[in-house]
Amino acid sequence: MQLQPVHPPAVLRRVAGALLLLWLVLTITFALIRLAPGDAATFLVSPSATAADVARTRADLGLDQSIAVQYARWSADMLRGNLGESFSLHQPVMRVLAQALPVSIALGAASLILTFLVGVPLGMLQAVRRGRPLDHLLTVLTTTVYAAPSFWLALALVAVFTYGAAAWGFPRAFRLPAFGLESPGIALHGTAALLDRVRHAILPVTILAAVGAAGIARYARSAIADVLSQDFVRTARAKGASPARVHFRHVLTTVLPAFIVLFALSLPGLVAGSIFVESVFAWPGMGRVMVSAIVARDYPLVMGAAAVYAALVLAANLAGDLMLPVVDPRRRG
Repeated sequence: MQLQPVHPPAVLRRVAGALLLLWLVLTITFALIRLAPGDAATFLVSPSATAADVARTRADLGLDQSIAVQYARWSADMLRGNLGESFSLHQPVMRVLAQALPVSIALGAASLILTFLVGVPLGMLQAVRRGRPLDHLLTVLTTTVYAAPSFWLALALVAVFTYGAAAWGFPRAFRLPAFGLESPGIALHGTAALLDRVRHAILPVTILAAVGAAGIARYARSAIADVLSQDFVRTARAKGASPARVHFRHVLTTVLPAFIVLFALSLPGLVAGSIFVESVFAWPGMGRVMVSAIVARDYPLVMGAAAVYAALVLAANLAGDLMLPVVDPRRRG
């Protein structure tokens, strides 16, 4: 059997479509932030500044020009790879994002791995036990966790494992830090520094992984239940195949291509979905940068972060689309 090839013209068309969609998303974002109430210049001057000072700041930033002129300038800079300078941080946007993006990717990658390591076995267990009390219990739990707001879950864990653990006299190992990437005021190196960062990551990673695993479990339950009802599964059982062989050799192999593509598509969602979690836990990642930029009306930083988020999502969708002929047996010739 040979894999069904993906022809270069088809790949080029998909890439061109992704680039066009990226530009459309950024154009809409540009229009929305410019039309939103509030003036960026008023956030950058002192409270005692006069109207002339505000007008001068607006002129220095180019905000006194029409939206069409601002869009043309932004488009020219974007095509040259220049994301501009942050209004509030007075640093190149590229530098700010280069510092924040690895934090969010590390947080998202760790959460994504745990999401699938927990979610897929849960979904398989539900599918095998579907209609039984255990299935109903897990359905209620996963639905509740998936529907709960991430920031509410984050605050609840902080209340229990940070403040509550100290008030209730829990062992020190169960008193987890709630804020920041590392302990302030302490110079740690080597293994000690790594363990300190791991402790700071436990709560945010747990929140993202729990919500993600709940969603994956629901998807896996449905997909695996459909496969379990197929004729080839009943045939394997009739031939005396053990439950483990049926579940892992036949069922899981059949749904694995869909899970691989879903894995690729989930990482951008976790990076973008960590905005509130990073804000609650004060992690210096993309989410915190985005929230701070929106509050400060920092237009260049908002546009730069939006470009990164949109590019990650579109690249993951494109990669998933191109992976299908490779991992899906139904697309093999």
